[in-house]
Amino acid sequence: MASGTTEFRALVAREDGTRFEQLSEADLPDGDVTVDVRYSSLNYKDGLAVTGKSKIARRFAMVCGIDLAGTVAESTSPRWQRGDEVVVTGWGLSETHPGGYTQRQRVRSEWLVRRPEALSLARTMAVGTAGLTSMLCVLALEDAGISEGDVLVTGAAGGVGSVAVAILAQRGYRVTAATGRPQTHDYLRDLGATDFVDRAELAEASKRPLERQRWHGAVDTVGSTTLASVLKRIHYRGAVAACGLAGGADLPGSVMPFILRGVRLLGVDSVQCPAPIRTTAWERLATDLPLDKLDAVTRHHPFDDVPRLAEEILAGQTPGRVVIEIN
Repeated sequence: MASGTTEFRALVAREDGTRFEQLSEADLPDGDVTVDVRYSSLNYKDGLAVTGKSKIARRFAMVCGIDLAGTVAESTSPRWQRGDEVVVTGWGLSETHPGGYTQRQRVRSEWLVRRPEALSLARTMAVGTAGLTSMLCVLALEDAGISEGDVLVTGAAGGVGSVAVAILAQRGYRVTAATGRPQTHDYLRDLGATDFVDRAELAEASKRPLERQRWHGAVDTVGSTTLASVLKRIHYRGAVAACGLAGGADLPGSVMPFILRGVRLLGVDSVQCPAPIRTTAWERLATDLPLDKLDAVTRHHPFDDVPRLAEEILAGQTPGRVVIEIN
């Protein structure tokens, strides 16, 4: 890395591994806003990037971390001034653009979202990409006309799933949580889940093209056989918002749910999500996500813990949300 006068700490992925390094202003990428990062978060993709167990970074060296929250240190954009509190999620952070596991980062001004008034900077990272994705799924279901009824959440104890359970319950849906860990039932019940299904039931392949109708809608974070099983169990004209592939990227099913029951499969992406939809989602998060429940499922960890936490999240040992205290 180049040398410079101002140094800061970052977690950098290289071809031979990931480690903490001292970087300088000369190492910052192109962009018109420089942010002093105060918080980041931990997501499944972060676990993959930090451990190197999946190819997340498109080039090396790459600063890890798909989220960041902090204050504007420098700006050449008329939209942002020094001291503004901002949030950045997605947009290729840690993949094509250096990410949030650093004390200072430079980004493009159009990627920034102003901190919602109802959320502290730390809470925005308790929400993070996972919570934003959850809200985008809820918006997708609402746009499809699923505004009430029984809704399933797969991977319910994970970051996306747990926030989705809390939002949906707050909105008045009857939420069924799919999880393979009975010890998380009390945790999910506190978030608002009223029923449970073992994830093994949904992960088991069935040759039947359709199953008994059980849910009006679903938020799926798993993909593969689980998503195919969920689609077979959705009510006529129901919908599934699909946002994850923890169980695989394939979809081993049939078209029968689509052509016989009119089920809609809604793809949800939080990386390149357009700014107006992103802003709407953050505004809704500030009003629809119970902050006491968000706090209850959030743990704070120092920057030094990230390598260990990356291993734990891949092993399914990090229920809820994790905030990383960078500065």
